[in-house]
Amino acid sequence: MHVVVARIGRAHGIRGEVAVEVRTDEPELRLAPGAVLATEPPERGPLTVESGRVHSGRLLLRIAGVGDRSAAEALRDTLLLAEVDPSATPEDPEEFYDHQLVGLRVVTTDGAEVGEVSEVAHPPGHDLLVVARPDGSEALVPFVAEIVPEVDLGAGRIVVAPPPGLLDESGA
Repeated sequence: MHVVVARIGRAHGIRGEVAVEVRTDEPELRLAPGAVLATEPPERGPLTVESGRVHSGRLLLRIAGVGDRSAAEALRDTLLLAEVDPSATPEDPEEFYDHQLVGLRVVTTDGAEVGEVSEVAHPPGHDLLVVARPDGSEALVPFVAEIVPEVDLGAGRIVVAPPPGLLDESGA
C-alpha cells in the first residue's frame, strides 16, 4: 500500500533540484537519500532521492537522473508515494492514511447523510475528500479541521460542518 509523502513543486536552480510540498510527518525517513518512491502519475516513476536540503524553509530534493531545470520542471505536480504496511497508522492521532478514510460514511454535524468517501484527492493546497452521494453525484470536501471537525474510525464515519453552498447541488 502506498501513501502520499510529498508533491513536487517547481524547479530550483539549473542543476535539477526540485522544491517539494511535504505531506508526511517523517520527511527525514520517507524522503531520505536512497529512498525509492512510486509516483502519481505512475509513468513518471519510480524516483530515487539522491539528496535533500532545506533552503528558505522549503525542502529541496535532488532526484537521480534529473540533471537540469527542464527535467526538474517536467516532474512538477508529481505526487511522491511511499510504501507502508496496510495495518500501520500514523503516530499523530490527527493524521490519517487515505485507505483509512475511503469507505467511511460522511454526515453533517446535525446528522444528515452526505455519502461515502470514495477517494482522497491531493491537489496543490490541501487534501479533498471525494464523497460519493446517494444520488450518484460527488461532493468535494476540503479536508481541513474547520470543515471536518471529527473523524471517528471506530464508528466508520466522518462528521462535516460544511459552509453554506458546499454541499448544494450547484456547489458539489
